[in-house]
Amino acid sequence: MQIKVASRLNLLPPYLFAELDRLKREVQQTGVDVISLGIGDPDLPTPAHIVAALKRTADLPVNHRYPDYQGLDRFREAAAGWYKRRFNVTLDSAREVCALIGSKEGIANFPVAVVDPGDIVLIPSPGYPVYYSGCVFNGGEPYYMPLRKENAFLPDLSAIPAEIVRRAKLMWINYPNNPTAATAELPFYRDVVAFCLKHSIILAHDIAYSEIAFDGYQAPSLLEIDGARECSIEFHSLSKTYSMTGWRVGFAVGNAALVGALGTVKTNVDSGVFQAVQEAAIEALTGGDETLHQYCAIYQERRDLMVAALGALGLQCATPRATFYLWVETPKGYTSVSFTERVLRETGVVITPGSGFGKGGEGYVRFSLTVPSARLREAVGRIQALRL
Repeated sequence: MQIKVASRLNLLPPYLFAELDRLKREVQQTGVDVISLGIGDPDLPTPAHIVAALKRTADLPVNHRYPDYQGLDRFREAAAGWYKRRFNVTLDSAREVCALIGSKEGIANFPVAVVDPGDIVLIPSPGYPVYYSGCVFNGGEPYYMPLRKENAFLPDLSAIPAEIVRRAKLMWINYPNNPTAATAELPFYRDVVAFCLKHSIILAHDIAYSEIAFDGYQAPSLLEIDGARECSIEFHSLSKTYSMTGWRVGFAVGNAALVGALGTVKTNVDSGVFQAVQEAAIEALTGGDETLHQYCAIYQERRDLMVAALGALGLQCATPRATFYLWVETPKGYTSVSFTERVLRETGVVITPGSGFGKGGEGYVRFSLTVPSARLREAVGRIQALRL
C-alpha cells in the first residue's frame, strides 16, 4: 500500500530546526565537537524553587487525573496577577486567560479558531515559522509583512495593499522579536491597534521574550493600549522567562471572545497541561524574579562579549535590548544558507540562516546566546580562522 499524506503537508518548507539538526548530526559523525548557537533553548537551569514545586505536587494523586482544559483556576489567577504586576493590565482570569501547552501550541491552534479558507493572514517576514504553518493548515492565505533594518524591523502598515487589508482576518506581531531581537514601543502598538480596529483585523501578539531584557529595558504589553482588548490576544510562555522550555506551559490573554474560541479548540484537541506543571508554573509566576534578574545579567554579559567579538571579525549586528539572539548581517559573497553551511562544516559552530524564517531574513544569520561564555569565545575563535 502506498501511503498518501494530506496535501497540506506539501505547503510546508522543511522545518528549520529539523534541518539544522540533520546537518549538525552529519558534522558530529565526523568527530567534530559541535557548538550549537542555533536553537533558542536556554542552557541555564529552571530555578530550584520551581523544580521543588513540581516535585512536591507531582506526588499528589489529585494531579494525576485529567486537568481542566483551560487551566486550573489558580493558574489563571496567577497569570492574571503577574500581568497586573508586570504591565498594570487587569484581566478577568475566568474569561480572559487560557492555559497553553507552551505558547507554540496556542499559536498553532489559534488560527483553527479564527481563520476560514481564503482569509488572509498578515505574517511578519522574517518570523517564527509557526505563524505560517498555522495559517496554511487552516486554508488561510499568507501575506508577508517585511521587517527591514531601515524601519527598525517593524512592519510598514502603510505598505500593505488596500485589497489585502480588506481581506485580512488576522495579523501576527512579535516583540521582542524572534529572530531579529528588535523591540517595539507603545507608539507602534497604538498604531497597529488603530489599524486593526479600523479594518476589523484580529491582532495576535507573541510576547514570549518580554522578560529577557537588558540595560533597564522593560518590554510593554500590547494590552496596555486603549482599545487593544477589543481586537487582540497575547501569547506568553514561561519557557524563556524561567528556563522551562521542556515543561510546555504558557498562557494566552486578551479579548474574552478570542480567548474563549481558542479554549473551545483546545477542548477538542488536547487535554490540558499536567496539573503539577501548572502548580510549578504558579510558583514561577508568584515566587519573585531574583533568579530571572541573575539570568538576564548572564545573557547580557554574553551579548556584550559576542557583539564585540563578532564586530572585530567584521560581522555587523546591533546591540539588542531583549531576547538572547543576535541578528548578524552575512558577509559579502554569501547567502544566509551558504554562510551557515560553511561555518557549520568548517568550524562545527551551528548558527541559524535568516532565510529559514522567511524571505525577509535573507542576508542575516541568527546567533543564540544559550551556551556559556567560554564556549562563545571558542565559537568566535573558530569562525575567526575562516578569515572571512
